[in-house]
Amino acid sequence: MQVGILGLGTVGTGVVELIEKNNDIIEKRIGDRINIKKVLVKNINKRRSSLVEGKITDKFEDILEDEDISVVVEVMGGEEPALTYIRELLSRGKHVVTANKEVISEHGNELLKISAEKDVNLLFEASVGGGIPIIMPMKQCLSANDIVKVTGILNGTTNYILSQMTEKGESFSEALEKAQLEGCAESDPTNDVKGFDAARKLAILSSIAFNTRITPEQVYTEGIDNISHLDIEYARELGAVIKLIALGKKNENNMEVSVTPVLLKKDHPLASVSGTFNAIMVEGDAVGPVMFYGLGAGKMPTASAVVADIMEAVRNKNGSKLHCTCYNHLNVMDSGESVTSFYLRLRVFDRPGVLSKIAGAFGENQISLSKVFQKNTINGTAEIVMVTYDVPFKNLQEALDEIRAYKQVVEISTVIRVEGEC
Repeated sequence: MQVGILGLGTVGTGVVELIEKNNDIIEKRIGDRINIKKVLVKNINKRRSSLVEGKITDKFEDILEDEDISVVVEVMGGEEPALTYIRELLSRGKHVVTANKEVISEHGNELLKISAEKDVNLLFEASVGGGIPIIMPMKQCLSANDIVKVTGILNGTTNYILSQMTEKGESFSEALEKAQLEGCAESDPTNDVKGFDAARKLAILSSIAFNTRITPEQVYTEGIDNISHLDIEYARELGAVIKLIALGKKNENNMEVSVTPVLLKKDHPLASVSGTFNAIMVEGDAVGPVMFYGLGAGKMPTASAVVADIMEAVRNKNGSKLHCTCYNHLNVMDSGESVTSFYLRLRVFDRPGVLSKIAGAFGENQISLSKVFQKNTINGTAEIVMVTYDVPFKNLQEALDEIRAYKQVVEISTVIRVEGEC
């Protein structure tokens, strides 16, 4: 099997190395040997591994027009030119394997239609969860189920940062700097810490789970950059930890999709997922809850998923294909209708009657409080921590809008969702 590769960065290099290392095993398992014929790079003069000697090109047409190349791996990243290249490759009747969550989350429906028309494979296991198998299990192994919920930790960078803050007592900025030094975070970490990366992955998973086209723009998204070491400590006092949780949930007439920080009780299955590990829980009506756990990013874990997809393309080059299954048209629930309990941290002037006034605003918006603590008092201000009972998010937003206007309130520091009772 002749293969072309678009991109030779971290993942592309891992793909080349893994094929070289395990090609004998691969050949025995699929009855064909993978031969990397051409690799597209930006800079043809850059020094490369001897494994790709004589195979480097800076012209996409060298791969597109090579009739011997039947499978092309896209590991360039970013929306363009990757999207254009994938379109052209599929239209030419070539199987495509990609790790590109941005392209798949925004344009997967369109690309899968092209692949169906041309009777070729478009495979994207590595777009979610790195080396964790999740796309194919949902498409095949769990396909007899009506999937009602998908919950996961889908971003290794944010999980690493929150783990460092929880286990090492580091501040957000200290944990982020350490993540960057260790290669766990990009120099510009915006997509990770703001939750955008996880939202793209959730859009892919939710589209598959609920058979309805979901794009990242429809996912209500909050990041972790507002989480303080104080929130980590107060969560610990409540017997909980803070994680960035991606949630896709099917209701009777619609579905909820969100990426937000969440307080999880320490006995929750996702609470112990630490460092750069990812975990995804899928709940089906027949199978119940199942959990997938492993390294969610990195050179070789991601390469593992990519090479497995190459093997799948070889197995099914003349057989079944992975087609779009977005045959439903469920509406996405407005984030204000989401019902859960919330953790709140406020800074107020330490004066009589302030707490009762805040409680009054909550009461007017049908919000009941399960816990209220006054914490640190500094320079005439007091820190108040509250946990609500379940409440529609829109009610909480209305109450907080009122409270922000109170001259006795310095700031509403943090608002975090709570899973279960704390």
